[in-house]
Amino acid sequence: MKSKTLLLFSFLLIAVMQLSAQKKTVILSGIITDSKSKVAIPYANVVLKSSKDSKIFFGTVSGEDGRFTITGVNSGNFTLEVTSIGFKIKSKSVFVGSLSDYLDLGTVELEEDINTLSEVMVSSNMQKNPVTMDKKVFAVADNITQSGGSVLQSMQSLPGVTVQNGKVQLRGNDKVTILIDGKQTALTGFGNQSGLDNIPASAIEKIEIINNPSSKYDANGNAGIINIIYKKNKQDGLNGKIGISSGYGALWERKANLPTIRDQYHMTPKINPSLSLNYRKNKVNTYLQADYLYTETLNKNEFVTRTYDDGTIINQQTKRNRDTHFTTIKTGIDWNYNDKNTFSFSGLFGSEKIIDHGDEPFFNQDYSQRLRLWQFLEDELKTTVMASASYQHKFRQAGRKLNAGINYTYHQEDEKYFFDNILPASTGQDAFKLLSDEKVIDLNLDYVQPLKYGRFETGIKFRNREIPTNMQFFPGENSPIDANAGGWATYKELIPAIYGNYIYETERIEAELGLRYEYVQLKYEVNPNHPTYKSNGYNYTEPFPSVKLAYKIDDKNKFTAFYNRRVDRPNEVDIRIFPKYDDAEIIKVGNPALRPQYTSAFEVGYKTDFKKGYFLGSLYYRVVNGTITRIATTVPGSPIIYNVFQNAMESSSFGIELVFAKEITPWYSFNLNGNLYKNTIDAFTVTNLYPVPSIYSGSLQEITSGNVKWNNTFQFNKTLSGQVSMVYLAPDIIPQGKIDSRFSTDLGVKKSVQKGKGEVFINATDIFNTLVIKKEIQGEGFRYTSKDYYETQVVRFGYSYKF
Repeated sequence: MKSKTLLLFSFLLIAVMQLSAQKKTVILSGIITDSKSKVAIPYANVVLKSSKDSKIFFGTVSGEDGRFTITGVNSGNFTLEVTSIGFKIKSKSVFVGSLSDYLDLGTVELEEDINTLSEVMVSSNMQKNPVTMDKKVFAVADNITQSGGSVLQSMQSLPGVTVQNGKVQLRGNDKVTILIDGKQTALTGFGNQSGLDNIPASAIEKIEIINNPSSKYDANGNAGIINIIYKKNKQDGLNGKIGISSGYGALWERKANLPTIRDQYHMTPKINPSLSLNYRKNKVNTYLQADYLYTETLNKNEFVTRTYDDGTIINQQTKRNRDTHFTTIKTGIDWNYNDKNTFSFSGLFGSEKIIDHGDEPFFNQDYSQRLRLWQFLEDELKTTVMASASYQHKFRQAGRKLNAGINYTYHQEDEKYFFDNILPASTGQDAFKLLSDEKVIDLNLDYVQPLKYGRFETGIKFRNREIPTNMQFFPGENSPIDANAGGWATYKELIPAIYGNYIYETERIEAELGLRYEYVQLKYEVNPNHPTYKSNGYNYTEPFPSVKLAYKIDDKNKFTAFYNRRVDRPNEVDIRIFPKYDDAEIIKVGNPALRPQYTSAFEVGYKTDFKKGYFLGSLYYRVVNGTITRIATTVPGSPIIYNVFQNAMESSSFGIELVFAKEITPWYSFNLNGNLYKNTIDAFTVTNLYPVPSIYSGSLQEITSGNVKWNNTFQFNKTLSGQVSMVYLAPDIIPQGKIDSRFSTDLGVKKSVQKGKGEVFINATDIFNTLVIKKEIQGEGFRYTSKDYYETQVVRFGYSYKF
C-alpha cells in the first residue's frame, strides 16, 4: 500500500491529455461607410496585417452594401487597413481571440482623400490549436487500445475519465450528463447516463469533455458534460467507410464458481460490422451511419460475504452471462436552401436486445450447506426512436444567426424475468414483467449576436417528458418477491428554461458571464394500492449562473478561473417504486421522495505551452447539498438487504488535476494525466421506508483518492503506429463504505494499408487481468465485502476501408 501511495504521488507531479486538432479560426465582419454622408462604400479594399511586421495575411473587398467578411483568421494582434479610391487610408487595431467564431468590427468610416490604394499581396498562415482548459476533444480513431469496442470502453483511457460499475466518472464523480450530437436522448439517458457500453465506438467521430459547462447547456450534471459526436461526412459526391471488427473476452477463468451452478462464460465472442455513407451534391448533403454490435460477456462475477451482528455469515456469488444484440441506424439530410437559410432533418433508431443467464447460490459460513439457489433468465428489449428537425437563419452580418429546433424521442423498455427459487425443501418458479414507454419533446430557440470583442447569445428551451411504467409480479412457492409492490406509476416532467451568455475577449482578458433560469415541475403518480409509496413530486424555480475568467500572460501562458452552479435531478429509475430482483437478497429499490441535489463548483487553473508539448494544472472544489446516494438497510429477522436511494446531507470534493504532454522524438510521444482529490460526506440520518421504516445514521466519511493514466504512442513508420495505456485508481469512498484500488494495462497496434484507404488493428485490454472491483460496506447490524471478477480482458482485431 505504501509503494502504491508513493507511486501515485510521483505520477501526480505530471499529468496529461493528448489532443490533436487544427487551430480554431475566426470570421471578422463589418461595414464600410462615408464618414460624412454615412452612405455605404462598395468595393473598398480591406486587408488584415500583422501588428509586428505589417505582413499581410488576409484581404477582401466590401460588397455593394458596404459589408465585408474575412474568414479563416487565427488568434493574434492585427491591423485592419481599409482603402478606397477617393478616401484616406483607415487603420485600426484588431485583436482576435479563441472564444468566439465570429467578431463584429462594427462600422469603419472613411474620410475623403484624393490618394488611391496600390496593389497588395494576400497570404495566409495556419497554426496548431492550443488546448483549451474548459473543453477537451478526442478523436475516437486515435484511441488504438479500445478500437472495436463500445463507447464506454473507448472512454476508459481518456484523460480525466474513469469507469466504475458501468458508469463514466469525471474527477471521481459519476453525475455526468451524456449528450449525442449536443442533445439528450433516451439512448444514453435523460439526466445522467445509461447504455454507453452498447454504443459501438465505430459509429462515433469524436468525444467532447466539458468540465465547466456554460449556462447555454442544461443545468443538470454537476461533474460535467460528455458530448458524443456521430460520424457525418460532408465531402462532395458519394463517399463512406465500411468496417468489421471481432474479438474474444474472458480468455481464462479468474475465479472458479461456487458449487452446483452453471458454467460461467469464457472465450466470449464479439463482432461489430459498421457502414458509413455520405452523398453531397449542390445544396444537399445526406448521410447514413449503421452499426451492429453482438457480444457475449461475463457481465458480472461477484463474490460477496455478508456478516450480521448476530453471528450469521452468508456467502454468495452473482454470476451473469450476458448476450447483447445492439443495432443503431442514424440518417439525415442537410438542405442549404440558400446562403442564409439551412434546414436539417435526422432520425436515429436503436434496438438493444439483452439475454442474461444468471446464477446466485447462497451458502453458510463454511460452505457446507447451500441455503438457496436463485437462477434467472432476463429477456429485455430496449427500443429507441429519435427524430430531429432544425432551421438556421444567417443574417447579413457574419456570425449573426438564429437557430430553431425540435427533437422527439420515444424509448420503450420491455423487461421480463423468470426465476427458479431452489431451496433445500422446495423449488418455486417466480417471474415479473416490466413495461415502460418514454416520450420526450424538446423545443429550442437560440440567437447569437457577434460583437467587436466577443458575442452575446441567448435562447429558450422547453421539455415535456412522460414515462408510464407497469410492473407485474408472479410469485411462486416460498418466494422472496413482494407481489404487492407491483402496479403502475407515471413520471411526468415539465421544464421551461431561458439563458443568456456574454463573451468578452481582449489581448489579455477572456470572460464569459452566463445565467440560466430553469423551472421544473415533476409529478410522480403511483398506484394507490402500493403498500409503501404514494404519489409524490416536486417543483422549483432556480437560477444557475456560470462564470469563466482568464488572464493571458502571453501567447503561451494563461491563468483561468471558473464558477458554476448546477443541479442533478433524480432520474425516473432512481425514484421507480418497484424492487429489482436480479439479486435475491440484496435488492435495489427507488424512492419517489428523492429530491434534486445542487452543486456549486469552483476551479482555478494554469496552462503553459512549450515546444512539442504543454502542461496545465487545475485546483477544483465542489460542494453538494442534498447528496443523492444509495443506503442499505435490513428488516429485523430477515437477512435481505434493501438498497434505497436517499438524499444525504452535504458532501464535497477538493482536488488537483495535472496535465503534461510531450513529443520526445518523431516516433514516440507520451501523456500523463493525474488526479488527486479528497472526498467528504458529512454525517447524516435517513429513513428507508421500504419495505418497512428503517433508520440509518451515517458518520462522517473522508478519504484522499485519485487516479493516474499514462498513455504512450509509438509511430513506428508512416503506416504503423502503436499505443500502450496504463491506469491506476486509488481506493475511494462509496456510500456506507469504500472501494479498493484498481490497475490495468491496455495495448494496441494499427496499420494503414491500400495506400491509406484501408486500416487494420489489433488490441488487448487489461492484459495482466488485474482489474477487480473490491468493496467494503458497513450497515446497521451488518457488513459485507465483495469482489467482482467480471470480464475485463478482451482481445479485438478489425479492418476498415474508406471509399
